[in-house]
Formats: sequence, C-alpha cells, structure tokens
Amino acid sequence: MKLLRYFVGTFLFTLLNSAWANPPTIVVAANMKPPMEEIYQQYKSATGQEFRIIYGASGNLTRQIQQGAPFNLFVSADENFPLALSKEGFTVDEGKVYAIGRLAIIANKGRGIKLSLKEDDLRKIITSANKIALAKPDLAPYGKAAVEFLTKMGLIHLAKDKFAYGENISSATNFVVVGAAPIGFTAYSLAISKEVARDADYLLIPENLHEPIRQRMVLIKNPPQSVVDFYNYLQGPQAKAIIKAHGYAVP
Repeated sequence: MKLLRYFVGTFLFTLLNSAWANPPTIVVAANMKPPMEEIYQQYKSATGQEFRIIYGASGNLTRQIQQGAPFNLFVSADENFPLALSKEGFTVDEGKVYAIGRLAIIANKGRGIKLSLKEDDLRKIITSANKIALAKPDLAPYGKAAVEFLTKMGLIHLAKDKFAYGENISSATNFVVVGAAPIGFTAYSLAISKEVARDADYLLIPENLHEPIRQRMVLIKNPPQSVVDFYNYLQGPQAKAIIKAHGYAVP
C-alpha cells in the first residue's frame, strides 16, 4: 500500500510539475507572425507572462484543435475556421474579429519581373512563370483569396497547373523569396516585412477582387486566466496599433 501511495504521489507530482513548466499555448495563422511577435514581446515585457506560440495554416491548426490538441487561443486568418470550431463546441464563444487582411502578389527581384495588375500584363506574367506560389486554398485563407482573384480576372485556367503550394502562407512566400517560384501570392503584411521586401517586389490586390479576409480569434474551452487577459489585450489600443502598422485594418 505504501508503495502504491509512493507511485501515485510521484505521478501527481510529475504531472503538476509538467503543467507548471509548460506555458499556455497560443496558435496563430502564419500571416500574423510579424505583428504577433511584436505584440507578444511588448506584452511579455510589461507582464512577465510567457506563452508558447505556434504558427501554421489556419486549416491545420483547426484540425489539431478538433483532434484534442491542448491549445488555449486560436488566432485565425479567417472567420470560417473559428466559427466552425464554435459550432462544434470547442470554444468559449464565437470570438472576435481582430483584423481585416489584404492580399498581395509578389515577384522575386532577381527575375526582373515588372508587376502589373492590368489584365494583359498579368496574363503575360502568368504565362511566362513556370511556378506560382500560394498557400493551400483549403487550409489557408490567403491561398483561397488568391484563387478567387485569379478567377475574377479570368486567368485561373492559365495559372492552376503552375501552382506550387506551401503548407501555410509563410512557406509559400518563402518559395518566391528564395527564387523557387518567380511569382506568388501572400499576405500584404508579409510582403512589406523586411525579410520579404529585401528579395521580393509586391503589388496590393484591390479588395473588390476577392472575398473580404476577416480574421477572427477565439478562446478554446477552459482557458487559463493568463490567456483570457492576453485575448483582451489583443483587442486593446496598443495591440491594434501594431496590427495596423503591419498592413491590416482593425475593427
């Protein structure tokens, strides 16, 4: 009996230590990495609170939540994935729209491509490109928006066989940055980041050429108070100012 108590006690001690050692987990759409890193560092400096932040495609992160991954806050690149999780009972509520994103077309600077959104010019660019980088449309809202744009421009038939898919918007953007694809589509916030702007030119896609990219965040059920506090902070003026500075509109 004493031996049993010892093993149970040891197990509980290990379990509690593990819980204390692992900070809460926030999962974030890859397009939000530049502003989120800035917001998190600001918040951490002010409060001392640490989080584990994981970046990925919104669809992949949604699937992991549905499979029981121990995440506490989901910062999505669209509304559909968080609202689906809410309907399925995984979240506290329907969450909040925190940003409206913009789509951009980018071109590797070493390829000598002069970007233009005029239909004839864009047709020539797409025809001459051997690959067109974008995030998987079923997993990443910016990939979906790129397909909508090309469809509205009447160019999807020229482009679809050249698509080089990234698992998320960051990997798709990197295809262009390193020259693996001459052109591609990304979030405006990534296109203007110093890491991308050094190697790629961009043009902003007009908002009327794809569905609005309304980005929603949502608390996963039973969040710790530290995550609720950060969720509220993301809706405040300091976080909104950073989000706007990275090329997003805020509600």
